[in-house]
Amino acid sequence: MIKGLYAAASAMITNLTRQNLISHNLANLDTPGFRTLLTTNEDWRNTDVQDLPQYPNSFRNRLLDYGTIGLGVEAIEPVTDYSMGALRQTEEPLDVAIEGPGFFTVETPSGARYTKDGRFLRDSAQNLVTTEGYFVLDDAGQRITLPETGTIVIGTDGSIRADDNPPFATLGLAAFTDPRTELVGDLPNLYSAAAAPTSTDYGQVVQGYLEESNVNPTLMMAQMVEVNRAYEAAQKLVQTQDELLGRVISTLGRL
Repeated sequence: MIKGLYAAASAMITNLTRQNLISHNLANLDTPGFRTLLTTNEDWRNTDVQDLPQYPNSFRNRLLDYGTIGLGVEAIEPVTDYSMGALRQTEEPLDVAIEGPGFFTVETPSGARYTKDGRFLRDSAQNLVTTEGYFVLDDAGQRITLPETGTIVIGTDGSIRADDNPPFATLGLAAFTDPRTELVGDLPNLYSAAAAPTSTDYGQVVQGYLEESNVNPTLMMAQMVEVNRAYEAAQKLVQTQDELLGRVISTLGRL
């Protein structure tokens, strides 16, 4: 009975975790370059169900094995969905998207990080920065300083020039053969890597566009309904187990 109580309680906790993750995805529905976080439930632990029947003496040590019973569930570590989001035109010259698997490289106080969010700005020192104030790096790992005059033109290879002048910098692009294993999420909307990028398949840079998040709101709402129902079912099981346990204690107390 106690095992049933723990199993139902673990289902409530696990579905609460999944609900928080779904809410996080929906909250970033309009965040450019955001990647959906996915998780599901798995068995927390299984235990063998065995019995020692009262056979004659020669069979007294023989166990009957009835299989296994689950002791609860837990949410697996979230997995990032790196599929590409749709491109949205903004016509802003410093808005940039990558049509492909590449990432932009930015400098943060914790070191180099990677992002798909191309909402770039010009700071007071003419540096190209993100909306959080992180410096956008070039292909040599240096900060990009924009000229004070001239129309900024960014080519499909990430080269940056003013008007028709030669390029003065190139966006530092990075790509990974298997981003699910090579990248680790680092909020806000950034990723870190333990090693150097492993691919040169960046895709094409598109100026005046932003890549939208790849969150599927219809799927997220369906999962939210599913999780809510599973939580309510587990809650009822906890209440039932609690009532049964109370009856057992009351009955034993009268013996």
